Amino acid sequence: MYLFKSFWWKILAIIIIFYVLIAGLINPLPRLPILNESIRNAFYHPPLWIAMMAMLLVSAIFSGRYLAKGRINEDLWAIEFANTAILFGILGCITGSVWAYFAWGDFWPNDAKTNCVAVGMLLYIAYFILRGSFEDEMRRARISAIYNIFAFAMFIPLIMVLPRLTDSLHPGNGGNPGFSSYDQDRSITLIIRPAFIGFTLLGFWITQLRFRMRKIEKVIDEQDLTDEQTISI
Repeated sequence: MYLFKSFWWKILAIIIIFYVLIAGLINPLPRLPILNESIRNAFYHPPLWIAMMAMLLVSAIFSGRYLAKGRINEDLWAIEFANTAILFGILGCITGSVWAYFAWGDFWPNDAKTNCVAVGMLLYIAYFILRGSFEDEMRRARISAIYNIFAFAMFIPLIMVLPRLTDSLHPGNGGNPGFSSYDQDRSITLIIRPAFIGFTLLGFWITQLRFRMRKIEKVIDEQDLTDEQTISI
């Protein structure tokens, strides 16, 4: 993973995140009907979800690589990308709930897309539970890799396809105009487009740190096991 060993993309992530956080709060924006000042949430809520989906995709790819090559590091990358993705998903739900309250008057409206998102999140919570139910490392990695690919194949239709087939409050679903109709203003595009990149890079950075921590924990556990075996002999 040569890219993860570089540092330039981490500096880029820091610059973009600070730019989005500051510009998203203080830059003047157009007064859109209903949305008003809550349009600023567009710089955080959609990018969090885009970053989450990117990391879930990479997680599924690493699961496929593990099934093909059998290298345990591939499984470790898969679980850590999934962990970070769900963290971003939770943050996306929080920012979305705040936005929904000011736009629709309810923190969690009975909406097709929000309900499908909840089901999708539960799919990945089940993935984490499944991993914890196996003690054998190789068996856990193999079965969870299969489930991870299945979960991603279910997650994308849940949040991208099904909401478009029924009524939904979200832009671009249920006959509603897409969000692109709101972000044509240059003052919005100059912030939201870098936000997609910045939050995704931040997610990759968090995942790299978590992967290193898991590798250290694995080495410590193996060392403790070796010490116990030596003492017993």
